[in-house]
Amino acid sequence: MDLKEQSMNYLENYYNNYDEEGRLLSKHGQVEYITTQKYIHDCIRDISAKKILEIGSGTGRYSIALAREGFDVTAVELFEHNINQLKGKLEGTEIITVLQGNALDLSVLDDDSFDITLLLGPMYHLYSEQEKLKALSEAIRVTRQGGYILVAYCMNEPTVIQYVFGKNKLSEVLDCHMLTDDWHCISEPKDLFEMIRTEEIEALDREMAVERIKLVAADGATNYMRALIDSMDDQTFDKWVEYHLAVCERQDLIGASHHTLDILKKL
Repeated sequence: MDLKEQSMNYLENYYNNYDEEGRLLSKHGQVEYITTQKYIHDCIRDISAKKILEIGSGTGRYSIALAREGFDVTAVELFEHNINQLKGKLEGTEIITVLQGNALDLSVLDDDSFDITLLLGPMYHLYSEQEKLKALSEAIRVTRQGGYILVAYCMNEPTVIQYVFGKNKLSEVLDCHMLTDDWHCISEPKDLFEMIRTEEIEALDREMAVERIKLVAADGATNYMRALIDSMDDQTFDKWVEYHLAVCERQDLIGASHHTLDILKKL
């Protein structure tokens, strides 16, 4: 079995057993969802978008919600388990096309086909710069000129803070040579997630014919205190979301967010 097959097996096993839908429905997960939806709809309003592509749609949390708003949605997902769950949620009234496919090869889709393209999961699991550039270039290729591409990333520093130190894993990660001298996490397919820094996101963007509109902290400080967030009453939680949205574009806070959302416009 080659490295790519191993990576696929690790991921498929993870998503077959992980309740991603439940995470996004928890209070702490809702912050990321609410934030991402806010910026998706900002882009929709800016260009009167009708056709939306989600690459790596998972079980359809975003794709189904957008389809039920009346948008023409195409959802591309790698794993059959997730596709089956997505299709099982459909009511039959949504304008949605569900395809099995890989973010690295969207040849089934034509150039300049979508007003907005969402790449909200695949970059979490691509370990080389070449793969990241390929996924990004494919997302841009199928987006029309002037359309938006929204790309989600997992950030490096929260992993160092919460996992390496917070869960007392320092000796383990040092023994396994999972950190560089400047404290960048080194990931392999078995680790499931690839961590990145803001300057690396900027470097990827510079290789593409896009304009960076915004880099947003999708959850900010939320995941540092999940238990507290989940225990909030609704009024307090609403205020937390209000605070988060007020500061999520502050560039001095971006790298400390567990997830970021890179908002690009195709030139």
